[in-house]
Amino acid sequence: MRRELRITAELIDEQALTAGRAMSHGMGAAVYFAGVVRAEEEGKRITAIDYEAFREMAERQFENIFRQIEKRWPVESIRVVHRIGVVKVNEASLWVEVIAPHRGEAFAACEFLIDEMKKVVPIWKKAVTA
Repeated sequence: MRRELRITAELIDEQALTAGRAMSHGMGAAVYFAGVVRAEEEGKRITAIDYEAFREMAERQFENIFRQIEKRWPVESIRVVHRIGVVKVNEASLWVEVIAPHRGEAFAACEFLIDEMKKVVPIWKKAVTA
């Protein structure tokens, strides 16, 4: 399984990422997910979220998640981009691509990745108010 992980302060360019998709002929599903900062966090109006990461541990935890996915689904490729630093409202803080033979497998693996990431990856967020 191909894996790509980027933890970056740069804007997520979804168009460039999807243009860079690589699938073999046996794959029939490419699932994309973008997590976008909302204007409200815990009932309060915000202007951004400030993300902080323990990068080495985050990379290790993502690798563990990738290994779990590889054991459960016939996924060909996973790409993850997670922002750190200040991410403004309406900007993507997370982008995920999962390529698999069928949509069910791709959706299940993508959902599993996001759920596990929220549980174990040391990336913290703090709401920024006006």
